[in-house]
Amino acid sequence: MSQPFIRNHQYNEIKKLIGQLQNACNSVSNLKVVEVVRNETEAKISGLFPNLTDLQKELLVNLKQLQTSTDFLRYLHALEPYLVEEYAHVMDNQVKKLFPKNKKLKIPDLQGITYRFATYLGWTDIATNKLFIVYYLNGKLIGIEGKYTPTNKKGVCFVCNRHTEIALFTAVTKWKPAGASPDYYRAIGNYLCVNSEVCNKNITDIEVLENFIHGVLVGP
Repeated sequence: MSQPFIRNHQYNEIKKLIGQLQNACNSVSNLKVVEVVRNETEAKISGLFPNLTDLQKELLVNLKQLQTSTDFLRYLHALEPYLVEEYAHVMDNQVKKLFPKNKKLKIPDLQGITYRFATYLGWTDIATNKLFIVYYLNGKLIGIEGKYTPTNKKGVCFVCNRHTEIALFTAVTKWKPAGASPDYYRAIGNYLCVNSEVCNKNITDIEVLENFIHGVLVGP
């Protein structure tokens, strides 16, 4: 058995692509059109992984056998053991070190998280109206925090790009221009899913999230 190599956002993208293929199989009568969709799906899934081994390629892009709803469901379930559990070994003390100024930091139950389906760890502290994010950026565990302002309505989340319940997340950047006064600060914000578990189920691309985190830590 191959080692886990699929990250959560890649798995979500695969689910989306497989769903489109299944829809084509169910609704398109022209077999040549279905075959084109199948080939395109295989190419797009392969494109998510630049260095696939033969075993991994056989697992991911052998889509010709997918015909029935059961086949598609079985395919997705077969991939789950290969999802990387990126945060499985993150401990409470590691998280606390990421937020040294928050002496009373409330950490979620890390043991209750299904790490295979986590691109980032996110939680809110209603008492302080703060939202916290923990993420592996370039192999390093990073923590950012910011003001959490519920909108009490649905909108498009900047991370997962889905229409969900959102809140405005605003974080003060750690970057300061040369010669800035001690009082200088710059904040950046965007609308984020209220429920990070929902966001993690939908995210298919990490570039926007990483750009936001980079902006908070390093600046423009």
